[in-house]
Amino acid sequence: MAERINKNKLLIVLFLLVLLVAAGVFFSLKLAGPGEMPPKASAAPTPAPPASGTPALKAIEYRETIRSGFSLAEILAKHNFTPAQIHKLKEQVKPVYDLGKIKAGRELRFFLTDAAEITGFEYPIEENKFLTVRREGENYAASIREIPYIIETAIICGLTQGNLTAAVTDLKEMEILAYEFADLFGWDVDFNADQRPEDSFRVVFEKRYLEGKFTGYGSILAAEFANQGKTFRAFLFTYPDTKAAGYYDEEGKSMKKEFLKSPFSFSPRITSRFSMRRLHPIERIIRPHFGVDYGTPVGTPVQATADGTVTFAGWNGASGRMITVRHRNGYETLYLHLSGFASGIRNGARVSSGQVIGYVGSTGESNGPHLDYRIRLNGSYINPLNYKFNPVEPLRKEFLEDYRKVVSRCRMALNAPFEILNYLSFFH
Repeated sequence: MAERINKNKLLIVLFLLVLLVAAGVFFSLKLAGPGEMPPKASAAPTPAPPASGTPALKAIEYRETIRSGFSLAEILAKHNFTPAQIHKLKEQVKPVYDLGKIKAGRELRFFLTDAAEITGFEYPIEENKFLTVRREGENYAASIREIPYIIETAIICGLTQGNLTAAVTDLKEMEILAYEFADLFGWDVDFNADQRPEDSFRVVFEKRYLEGKFTGYGSILAAEFANQGKTFRAFLFTYPDTKAAGYYDEEGKSMKKEFLKSPFSFSPRITSRFSMRRLHPIERIIRPHFGVDYGTPVGTPVQATADGTVTFAGWNGASGRMITVRHRNGYETLYLHLSGFASGIRNGARVSSGQVIGYVGSTGESNGPHLDYRIRLNGSYINPLNYKFNPVEPLRKEFLEDYRKVVSRCRMALNAPFEILNYLSFFH
């Protein structure tokens, strides 16, 4: 009997070791696109050698945050640059980047000689790119480079307990990761109404580090959400030819649908649902309610649930400030009781899915801050919460086999038991 128990223990240990090795292999890969080798952790690039007789770019490093209202010219003037030198610098750098576009709040990194002469500087243009300028004699050379982030792949999983944000932060990750996760499934799940305590989630994602410090998240590579007995999975795929990226389910269908499930990115509660017989809270009579009411504070951003054209943005009696957007295939969305409109929202304006178009209010016939969200199809109201919208943008057929390879690698992590994944996350 004891021998049988020991054999069983040995089998369990071997099974766990196999899973650990498999997961370790997964973490060592960055789910490269078809035909690509998984990239290695990047190191800081070697600076280009200076021109003959030119001092090296990096001597003494000095950093300065650009203050509101200040220009690069004012900063350079403090370092004894003459107006003529500043003009020359701008003109020589302009073919690469317009220095007049530098923004307040970003940090300039200057490199100086022992005599406090500037030999060059760096400026972060975007999240993953920076401008580098170096002096070559009496002239300046400029180039745009990739920020040398070190990318690590991580995975977390757990039960939502009815609050995905809290579940993610309990695992020592930031709220923004929960929002990005919710956005992946925003066409299938209304995270304001559909969450249940027993729902579970898994997410494989990138974490960026620079000079040993965490600087933010990269892409979500794969994700799973089990909600009310149904499991949704999403996988990132980048086309090798166009480099366009998107999320698809296991069959290659786009995660995007014609409409988002909610006009909010996260969190408002539903205070009233679509109904043919509802007691009106102010008039106290029974009549249809053709929308879904989301109770949330005044000023909460409201997003368009699909691409379309604004056909009305103004005051509409009992509906208060209201926006109406016309979409393809006979659809129309309505956003009632707003406190105000986002910049550029007016009749004829084009809007995109997920774009902020207005802000929650309590205008018109309203007994408190909320959004009344409605959808019409060919002039008739439909229930936004249970209507099944069609997917869009399926995966291109010629890349379906390549996509299946990506799914196969990701599925290994998504199928592993919670205990194994949490063990790996603990030591990550």
